[in-house]
Amino acid sequence: MRQITSSQILTFLLLLALILVLGIGTTWLLLGALPLGDFRGVVLTSAALLLVYLYAFAVYRLFLAVMPLKEGDIAEGSQEEFVAQVNILFYLILFNSLIRTHFLPVPLLRLVYLALGARMGHNTYSAGAILDPPLTYIGDNCIIGHDAALFSHAIEGKNLSLAAIHIGNNVTIGAHAVVMSGVTIGVGAIVSAGAVVTKGSHIGPGEIWGGVPAKLLQRRETGEAA
Repeated sequence: MRQITSSQILTFLLLLALILVLGIGTTWLLLGALPLGDFRGVVLTSAALLLVYLYAFAVYRLFLAVMPLKEGDIAEGSQEEFVAQVNILFYLILFNSLIRTHFLPVPLLRLVYLALGARMGHNTYSAGAILDPPLTYIGDNCIIGHDAALFSHAIEGKNLSLAAIHIGNNVTIGAHAVVMSGVTIGVGAIVSAGAVVTKGSHIGPGEIWGGVPAKLLQRRETGEAA
């Protein structure tokens, strides 16, 4: 794993300071003068926490709009590495607690992933962890099972690479399954519970994969175009 540099940390801290100032300042402007009684502290703290995360989503998306994540091998010392490492800091410090918690209801977790840049189709939900939402594309009517993990980054020693995950319509990913970077999953496919789909794998339409590492177990007709 590559060391996160002081310039990357400083950039993240400056963005975090902006987020905190906006969140706390907005809370005070909106609620500071209201007579909230005995629950004043609870109301102000809860509102500030909510607004801090809303501003965090906005600042994070703005950062990626200006300096987008790029797929491929990431060279040391490059701008692509700078962006990838700041992105990692956002998740380690701010977003991991939202994504990995079991406190948020699944429909609310969908909104979090959308806010973070995931492309999720109609009636698609995840009870697992999508660790790189900006590089995750999921079609309609999909379900990602409890504690499954999808990640579009690969860290192998000092090698770092990014590759998007593409998932078609009507796909089921079982509980505790792992889908690695660069994986493509076709329409109507199923990834069995606990399977590990290694990076760059291609799962065709209607295929059922399982095992560690995952391999083709069965094919079935989907009745849909890929």
